[in-house]
Amino acid sequence: MLKYQSIQELVSAAEERGLKISELVMLDQAEAMEQTPEEIYERMRKSFEVMRESVAEGQKKDLRSMSGLTGGEGYLMKQYAESTNGGLCGDFLSKAIARALAVAGCNAAMGRIVAAPTAGSCGILPGCLVSLYEDRGIPERDIVMSIFTAGAFGMVIAANSSIAGAQGGCQAECGSAAGMAAASLVEVMGGTPSQCGDACAIAIANQLGLVCDPVAGLVEIPCIKRNVSGLMIAFSSADLALAGVGPKIPVDECVDAMREVGNALPAALKETAGGGLATTPTGVKLRKQVFGK
Repeated sequence: MLKYQSIQELVSAAEERGLKISELVMLDQAEAMEQTPEEIYERMRKSFEVMRESVAEGQKKDLRSMSGLTGGEGYLMKQYAESTNGGLCGDFLSKAIARALAVAGCNAAMGRIVAAPTAGSCGILPGCLVSLYEDRGIPERDIVMSIFTAGAFGMVIAANSSIAGAQGGCQAECGSAAGMAAASLVEVMGGTPSQCGDACAIAIANQLGLVCDPVAGLVEIPCIKRNVSGLMIAFSSADLALAGVGPKIPVDECVDAMREVGNALPAALKETAGGGLATTPTGVKLRKQVFGK
């Protein structure tokens, strides 16, 4: 049985057995839950189905959050991507951005999402994987299997650092999600288990110190747009790892560093809405708009 104490443990175990990390994890979870591998796979396939449904729901023109502060971002970005042949980022990435916004917007509107690993960072993994499935024609099974890798990395991060904004800042949410997504992207594109770890390390390193400062204490501003940043970091980190550009700092040390940075952040910057963007003049105004004086 795997212990999920380090990402290197997962990488080494997969390499020793000649398996992808996802294959190793699916077999381990099947044994632990006393189910067949295909039963475990089907549960994950349904999660991917929910991700796709969240993208569709979040791209509706009239979708609005309960607070009224956000809504329509996924729709607007989708329209922009389609009308400009992808704008500055190109067709594929612009549509991926629209999907990340859509899922995060679906969450803000109390829709059904998959926490990946949290609701606040729910758009990053789907934005990446649904785009590969719908725009690159990657087989569904390959996509679904890669989520096992993302989930296993998330389990290690949760155990050794944090995935909660209230404990580690947004680096713990969007940073973890970007690292998980980067690893899954590498696997889908045929990378090695070691490269999956490298991609995760690069993604985490590029979001160290990201604070959690939700305006009005709601998972909307700047959370929804931070999902876009996480998605872009996931794609770039995966490409770097696939190109052989290593992180220099091993992935498990990056996870440890994220814990240390999270512990050092003041409470005002850990989901309390006591600092950062939440306490700017406009942030305060928006809070009063939602909750009154």
